[in-house]
Amino acid sequence: MTEPIPFLRALFDAAVAAAAPALLVPAHLPEPPRGRTVVVGAGKGAAAMALAVESAWTGPLDGLVVTRYGHGVPCARIKVVEAGHPVPDEHGQWAAREILTLAQGLTEDDLLICLISGGGSALLSLPPDTVGLADKRAVTTALLRCGAPISAINTVRKHLSTIKGGRLAAAAAPARVVTLIISDVPGDDPAVIASGPTVPDPTTAGDALAILAAYGISEPASALAHLKTPAAETPKPGDAAFTRTSTHLIATPRMALTAAADFARAAGITPVILGDTLEGEARDAALLLGPMALSCARHGEPAMPPCVLLSGGEFTVTLRGDGRGGPNGEFALALARRLDSHPHIWAMACDTDGIDGSEDNAGALITPDTLVRAARLGLSADAHLADNDSYGFFQALGDLVMTGPTLTNVNDFRAILISAE
Repeated sequence: MTEPIPFLRALFDAAVAAAAPALLVPAHLPEPPRGRTVVVGAGKGAAAMALAVESAWTGPLDGLVVTRYGHGVPCARIKVVEAGHPVPDEHGQWAAREILTLAQGLTEDDLLICLISGGGSALLSLPPDTVGLADKRAVTTALLRCGAPISAINTVRKHLSTIKGGRLAAAAAPARVVTLIISDVPGDDPAVIASGPTVPDPTTAGDALAILAAYGISEPASALAHLKTPAAETPKPGDAAFTRTSTHLIATPRMALTAAADFARAAGITPVILGDTLEGEARDAALLLGPMALSCARHGEPAMPPCVLLSGGEFTVTLRGDGRGGPNGEFALALARRLDSHPHIWAMACDTDGIDGSEDNAGALITPDTLVRAARLGLSADAHLADNDSYGFFQALGDLVMTGPTLTNVNDFRAILISAE
C-alpha cells in the first residue's frame, strides 16, 4: 500500500480539486441579458468564483463580492472585499450594504449573478438598525460557543438581517437573478447555505426565538425584541420576489467525497463513503467512527483492509475549556483516544476551506503512534480534549495540516485509513 500520510493528503487534495470554482463556474453561467450584468457574492470561495466569472464572461459586468480575510484574489471588474468570519465585522456590514444597493438599482432587462459559498452568512451581515452589528455579533458568538448546528445558527441570522433569507432577491426584482452555490452544509439546502439571500425562507421568526430559548440565550434584548416584530419575517415560498430567480448547486460535499473515493479506488484501496451529512459533537462522533475503523481492522466489516472510510458534514464543538482548535482537530484528538494506538489505522480530519474553525490549520492527522509520541512529550490527550486544545496537542506533535485558504468550501473532510496487517 502507498505511504499512509501522503495518501491521505492526496485524498484531501482530490476532494478540494473537485470543488474548484475555476472548474465549475463557467459551465453554469447564464446567457447575457439585454441590460447590465451585476455580480455579487459572499463566502470563502466568493473571490475565486468571481474571478472564474470574469475569465469566462465576454460582455461588460461589474459588482462586488465579500470573502474572509486572506481568501481574496485580484479581480479586474468585480470588487473584492475581505471581512470577518465566523464573527461578523464592519467590513462585512459595509460590503452587504453595497451589495444590497447594487441589487436595488436593477431593472427587468438586467441580470444579477449571485455567487454563494460557505461562510457567506457571517460575511454578509447587515442587521436592522434596531439591532446593530455589536448585538448581532453577540448572538452569533453565543450560538457558536454552545455548539448549535449551522441550520439553527442561520435560522437566527436570517431573521436578524436585512439582506439574508431571500431579501436580496426581493431587492433585485424585477431583474433576473441567477445564484451559483458551492454547498458547505449537510443536506445542501440553498435556504441554509449562507442563510439563503436569494431563495425563499421556510423558517419563521418564531423558529429563531425557539432556537435562542433552547440554547438559553436571552441577550441581547434588542435581538429578541426585533424577532417579535413583523419586520423580522422573511419572504416565503411562493412570494412574487422569486418569479425570475434560479438556483444552481455547482459543488457539493458529496461530489468531493466521490472524487476522493475514485482516487482511493485507483490506488487499490477500497473506499467506503459513510455519508456527507454527518453532524453533532466532534468528540462524540469519534466514538462512533472509531469503532467502525476498528471493526474493519479486526473483522473486515464494513470493508476488508486496505480500505478508507470517508465522511463529510459538519461537526460542532461545545466550548468548555480555554484551548485552541476547531471541530476537525477535536474530532481527530478524540479519535486518537478511541483507536488507542491501533497499529494499522491512520486518519485525517480537515475543513475543505483550509481553516478549521478560527485557526490557521485545515485540521490534523493521527497515526498509530500519536499517543505514544504525545506521552514522550508529556502531553495528555485527555487533558487537551477537556480544554478544547486540539491545536496545541497536534502542533506539539507536528501533525497539524496547514494548507492555507483553498478558495472553496464543501465542508469537512474525514478519511480513516485501515491498512492490511
